[in-house]
Amino acid sequence: MVASTYETALRRVLAHEGGYSNHPSDPGGPTNFGITIADYRKYAKPNATAADVRSMRLDEARAIYRAHYWDALGCDKLPAGLDYAAFDYGVNSGIGRAGRVLRRLVGVSGDSAVDAALLAAVGKADSRDLIVRLCDERLSFLKRLKTWPVFGAGWGRRVAEVRAAALAMTAAPVASRGTTAARRAAAGGIAAAGAAAAQQAHHAGARPIIVATICVTTLALLVCGWFAWRWHQQHRQQTLS
Repeated sequence: MVASTYETALRRVLAHEGGYSNHPSDPGGPTNFGITIADYRKYAKPNATAADVRSMRLDEARAIYRAHYWDALGCDKLPAGLDYAAFDYGVNSGIGRAGRVLRRLVGVSGDSAVDAALLAAVGKADSRDLIVRLCDERLSFLKRLKTWPVFGAGWGRRVAEVRAAALAMTAAPVASRGTTAARRAAAGGIAAAGAAAAQQAHHAGARPIIVATICVTTLALLVCGWFAWRWHQQHRQQTLS
């Protein structure tokens, strides 16, 4: 996992969740930055009211997401892309469910904990395949909810966007490999992942700006990978001289 994955994932989550809402069909009730009143009472202010939720500070939401979602799901120990997909799933449908589904997908029994057995199984699996299957299961679960007719269109777009972004993120860690062959393989992998993610997002009905963002992100990764390779080559030459 790369160091910036959490911040990238959190920005995406906050963009999807938006600000304060209290939709009559949403069982979560008063919600701000995606944090429901129940979670705000559990993790920040036991007697919180709807007004307290409305006035929640962004730094409070960030702290809750870090400790009780990202860290609780062990996302720092998951491969890039899969960490974001699991994180967003946990935010949207609960960390317990996200953890259980991930365990089931890799064939590990037990509760929702991200333990050594789960991490070992994840390490042997194809991260891209896991992301696709995790998002497929997530969408299937959401479609079974009685609130799907109300929120389904937005949920469907969100899952499609998460899938596309997570697949693009899987290519990021390989961008700094040193040899020419590895650099070409890395560049090819990034380009392929980006193209596949953009295509899947387009076919899933994602907003044009999301497809464009995936393309720009892919290009940025390719540029960063080239500069990293150049730095490595120059450093290597200086060391040998």
